[in-house]
Amino acid sequence: MISKLITEIKKKNAPVVVGLDPQLSFLPKFLLDKAVAERGESLEAVSDAIYEYNKSLIDATYDLIPAVKPQVAMYEQFGISGVEAFKKTVDYAHEKGLIVIGDIKRGDIGSTSEAYAIGHIGTVTVGSKTFAPFDEDIVTVNPYLGSDGVKPFIDVCNKCDKGIFVLVKTSNPSSGEFQDKSIGDKTLYEEVADTVAAWGETSMDGDYSNVGAVVGATYPEMGIELRRRMPKSYILVPGYGAQGGKGSDLKGFFNEDGLGAIVNSSRGIIAAYKNEKYASFGEEGFADAARQATIDMIKDITEAIA
Repeated sequence: MISKLITEIKKKNAPVVVGLDPQLSFLPKFLLDKAVAERGESLEAVSDAIYEYNKSLIDATYDLIPAVKPQVAMYEQFGISGVEAFKKTVDYAHEKGLIVIGDIKRGDIGSTSEAYAIGHIGTVTVGSKTFAPFDEDIVTVNPYLGSDGVKPFIDVCNKCDKGIFVLVKTSNPSSGEFQDKSIGDKTLYEEVADTVAAWGETSMDGDYSNVGAVVGATYPEMGIELRRRMPKSYILVPGYGAQGGKGSDLKGFFNEDGLGAIVNSSRGIIAAYKNEKYASFGEEGFADAARQATIDMIKDITEAIA
């Protein structure tokens, strides 16, 4: 799967992914009002509005970007109706030729991780028919439970040509409370990085592995060190834009071939119309604002890593 992602990154010269993380406060009022008029004040109305929002965002950006990254919690907060919007978003992104990174951050004991892996990137056979339940291409994985929580995902990657990004050094402010703790002569995040590199050798797809890593843009010095420790692992880089990361911070996340990392922006793109810089687009032009913010992001990053 990583080779497919790399092909799309090269084709569009855009090592970026748009995070489709809808919140009620991001939805343009006219979209929600329309859904409520049709479905009443209900979770079903929210689901419809979210899907229309995502669909418009995808339509405005799919020719610019290789992938989208829906964060499943933003859909689960609206119950079954929200999960339906998640699935419809995954399917529509695929219709537009995009790779879907499901930001699910799952990881549990072996049997439970196997179920998560099957549900999100694997297949289920019922009688004579086989189904891909959620059908993302790549998912994020929490390694806290160790190898028996990650190996089921790798097994599905190898069986179904899928990928994972394992949490190594996350972008949130409190990440260091655990991740920066010393274990002998290493930090915990360095130990995880070395393990990710080893796991990656079991699922190679060309020059890079289907087992990648999540490393936040908010820690550029650590990004340089982790790039060295995981030379064959693609790095998913959250924290750009609204969380403070900028293009000039990111060169060290990439390899000398100009590959090796893909940078995420969520609310900086999907809620760009609320940003003063893009306010001229107005609420009705939220998708056009997202497109312009995506163009600006791509320019910032490609110039920084050139």
